[in-house]
Amino acid sequence: MRRPVRIAITGAAGAISNSLLFQIADGSMMGDDQPVILQLIEMPERMEALRGLAMELEDCAFPLLHTITLHDNVEEGFNNAHYALLIGARPRGPGMERRDLLEVNAEIFTRQGKALNDHANRDVKVLVVGNPANTNALIASRNAPKLSPSQFTALTRLDHNRAKGILANHTGANPLDIDGIIIWGNHSPTQFPDLYHASVLGQPVMEQIDQEWYQQEFIPKVQTRGSQIIDARGVSSAASAAQAIIHHMRDWTLGTPPGQVVSMGIISDGSYGIEKGIFYSFPVRCNYGRYQIVKGLDLNAFSQKMMKHTEQELLEEKAAVNHLLPAETEASHQQLSICLRSGVTLYADGTGPEASFKYLSTNRVM
Repeated sequence: MRRPVRIAITGAAGAISNSLLFQIADGSMMGDDQPVILQLIEMPERMEALRGLAMELEDCAFPLLHTITLHDNVEEGFNNAHYALLIGARPRGPGMERRDLLEVNAEIFTRQGKALNDHANRDVKVLVVGNPANTNALIASRNAPKLSPSQFTALTRLDHNRAKGILANHTGANPLDIDGIIIWGNHSPTQFPDLYHASVLGQPVMEQIDQEWYQQEFIPKVQTRGSQIIDARGVSSAASAAQAIIHHMRDWTLGTPPGQVVSMGIISDGSYGIEKGIFYSFPVRCNYGRYQIVKGLDLNAFSQKMMKHTEQELLEEKAAVNHLLPAETEASHQQLSICLRSGVTLYADGTGPEASFKYLSTNRVM
């Protein structure tokens, strides 16, 4: 059996984690041959509930669950973590504006970024789930100067899965037969669910659906799906969010199936004209534990308009918390390079081979 990997999870006693932890423990995320150590983190007043959840995990007798540790602070909980799932965040309260939510969560994710920087494994992979996820990822990464911004991602796979599920229901197709859906931009109602590059059973989606339905029904439905669920159930998405986390981390770690495109909120390197230095959802493929933006997609005027709209929201969010972003990490977020399959360039953070090293160079991307 392989050596266990350490997975740190904040908000570990919450609704999302109640669905997520059991899937991680049974091998759904890391593979059915990878033992895991769960480092579960909660607020001090939630530790008893977390202890009860840990007992349930123990009672399942998962062969891959090596150890469970419980922590009431992130500095201890992130120690040597190979993966960090940042689920816990302050929800919007009565009378709170989006700017207020950004300010409150900035404090939380500033501390988490510093803790990851000081205590996590040097190659840690971080997924930010707590909203506003894109800007929270920016705050955390800017406060982790020893880590590459490419090690931080934001969850837009939930929106990707929502778009796929809604389209499958509308067309009568199996979700397995749908590919090429893209979520551009922010995990918010400004996101752009793009079907112009999608296919069902290998045939272009836009030849199989009505344009008016796409723009007037499908896009708003995906954009507001989260609030629709809250209105219907009285609680926010939990099981679907947990499933999206599993999909995101599994693809990032183990690779996407050949040719498949998925959506991930990642640091922008300027691709498709998007401002550098913000966390923006792009179409990607994954291999070797890295992600690669899918290049060369043709974008029509409608797509470009939608992409710029969601970009503007992210720029406004960044401006709202800019006073909390350390100046010394600005350059690393502006100078990100594209990762090549050969590993020759990797990221602009010194992780590639030295110029003096001998290696076989290829021009193939991941």
